[in-house]
Amino acid sequence: MSRYRPPRTAGTPLITPEGEARLRAELHELWHVRRPKVTQAVSEAAAQGDRSENAEYTYGKKMLREIDSRVRFLTKRLENLKVVRERPADPGKVYFGAWVTLEDDDGEQARYRIVGPDEFDLKQNLISIDSPLARALVGKALDAEVRVNAPTGEKTWYVVEIDYP
Repeated sequence: MSRYRPPRTAGTPLITPEGEARLRAELHELWHVRRPKVTQAVSEAAAQGDRSENAEYTYGKKMLREIDSRVRFLTKRLENLKVVRERPADPGKVYFGAWVTLEDDDGEQARYRIVGPDEFDLKQNLISIDSPLARALVGKALDAEVRVNAPTGEKTWYVVEIDYP
């Protein structure tokens, strides 16, 4: 069995200004803070002698590979991303960057923001534009009915509010 894994699809190359700032901060943190510390720790572990049985050296080299891999990914990804700073021409419809309040048949409300695939976070109610719910919402106006196939079955939502930051 080979170690080859096909590359993941990158997703839609859109990002909000806040998401871009977070990715750039992560890149800066990795490259200018964490990597120098790990490099120093690896050189100190290497100076101790036998590297074959030195767990600190082995772990440090593994950490460097992971940091370098993430730095490479972030650098390439940031080159290809398009930062969406402007509001859409029709703010009465759902587009990228919108905060959307939805209501289901039971009257329960949920509020989500449609963001790029690199910044989605369900704990903060940020959903990816590539998600089934966001795909169903894009282009819908107020009071529109949206049907989404969820793992628990088809769910119907109604667009109650659309807001752009």
